[in-house]
Amino acid sequence: QVHLVESGGGLVQAGGSLRLSCLASGSISSLNPMGWYRQAPGNQRELVATITSGRITNYADSVKGRFTISRDNAKNTVYLQMNSLKPEDTAVYYCYVRKSLTNYWGQGTQVTVSS
Repeated sequence: QVHLVESGGGLVQAGGSLRLSCLASGSISSLNPMGWYRQAPGNQRELVATITSGRITNYADSVKGRFTISRDNAKNTVYLQMNSLKPEDTAVYYCYVRKSLTNYWGQGTQVTVSS
């Protein structure tokens, strides 16, 4: 059983910053890829950023240069530092961990960016 809990969402003005955290528990290890997706109302869930066990990262074009994903393997935690936030970043952000060809998801955390 894998369990993920996100935190750090909230309301911020455009240009501000937030840091999301996601604590993973259960039968996972530092070898499992982790990452973040987001879903805005009326839109499909979209990839934001991923990070492998070797800390190789990948970002959506819309967040490159503004968001940074990192992980602390000792704590089974993945982070998403979000800077220069824009109103279009408003969404529910979900973290995931991939294990045995299956993605496990957290419950999501709301990020709202006001203009």
